[in-house]
Amino acid sequence: MILEFLMVALGLVILILAGDTLVKGAVNLALRLGIPALVVSLTVVAFGTSAPELLVSVQAILDGAPGLALGNVVGSNTANVLLVLGVPALIAVMHTSGHDTRRDYLYMLGATGIFILLCLTGRLVWWHGLVLLTTLAIVLSATFLASRGQDVEVEGAEPGLPGWKMTVYLVMGLIGLPIGANLLVEGATEIARAYGVSETVIGLTLVAIGTSLPELATTVMAAIRRHADVALGNVIGSNLFNLLGIMGVAVLVGPVPVDPAFLAKDLWVMLAATLLLVPFVFLGRNITRTWGVVLSVFYGLYLVWALA
Repeated sequence: MILEFLMVALGLVILILAGDTLVKGAVNLALRLGIPALVVSLTVVAFGTSAPELLVSVQAILDGAPGLALGNVVGSNTANVLLVLGVPALIAVMHTSGHDTRRDYLYMLGATGIFILLCLTGRLVWWHGLVLLTTLAIVLSATFLASRGQDVEVEGAEPGLPGWKMTVYLVMGLIGLPIGANLLVEGATEIARAYGVSETVIGLTLVAIGTSLPELATTVMAAIRRHADVALGNVIGSNLFNLLGIMGVAVLVGPVPVDPAFLAKDLWVMLAATLLLVPFVFLGRNITRTWGVVLSVFYGLYLVWALA
């Protein structure tokens, strides 16, 4: 099994690097074409930073492992709350009162509810994808209207970036993403078969943690520098896009059956993790080290439960 774990690790590294270069190339191309910074931030950056998860989900469906795609999205959302917010809080208190995330949180909560309702049908199909993508379009439009006139700092923007370097970034990203996704999905599928667990469980655990590593690394470094205050908003935005954007596109590629065990446990764990954010979003509570311990322990217990 060493080869399969190496495939997963190599796939993750390629996905992370390719996703980063794709964002840089696409962002600078969009800005060069005169697209407003706010639009670039809401669309190009959002899609670009989620490109690794998107490619993994699409590749999983094409390879006949749709459970891995579903597990990846739901597992990533759970990991984003419990792990990506929990571990950095062990390093430094994360102050949340300076950032108003109430509107975006309500969007995410609504998206979570819609997603769970669709999953209760037992099978996600193409029209469910249209519902999710339409909801995403409505959310992006509302966010754009509410944010007009505000100064926006676009991630990955380099005003003086030469055209040739922009092209290299785009090509590397477009080539690297499918290669990384293919390695990750193949390796993860073989690991699932070898250990006798479902692709969904591997998606919920191994793949979900792997695709959440960039967010975790960024937040940990920000906590070390005492600048992790924006992490809550980043997690909310990432989770919203995972549910509406990634699964919306993925189920247009092919149907995704929802395992009964998944309906009985994992969706509700994701919802519970989402509701854990209420004190931080609405009451202005800081994410202290105590909360960091609580969130991290909850995630460890969930992993044990998921693999049992």
